[in-house]
Amino acid sequence: MFGLGWFEVAALVVIALLVFGPEKLPQAAAQAGRTLRNLRRMANNAKDDLQAGLGPEFADFDPADLNPKNFVRKHLTADLEDDWNGAASAAVLASPAYTPSSYAAEAAGELGYGEIPPYDPEAT
Repeated sequence: MFGLGWFEVAALVVIALLVFGPEKLPQAAAQAGRTLRNLRRMANNAKDDLQAGLGPEFADFDPADLNPKNFVRKHLTADLEDDWNGAASAAVLASPAYTPSSYAAEAAGELGYGEIPPYDPEAT
């Protein structure tokens, strides 16, 4: 939960009990829930207003793409991953040594000399 372990969550609960007391803690938790709900609603409204203001040319615009990490992944490494996966799978299928039995041997982990191992961009 938010990168917190059970010990950290328990420590936060104890601190909340000390700060608010047992009788005001439910009210404080309800207020925090309402505040988070309002913030989420405002963020969604701002996102919808931005997409409506940009027009139909930016229908697939996602504000998360503005994050530098996502921007680099989308625009720089995605092409490399597509090229690598496409070249590897095309090389295996176009190989004259490709047969269903050789594919089964490859799936079992037996790669021949010079063969490219399968690459999963989701796993790295």
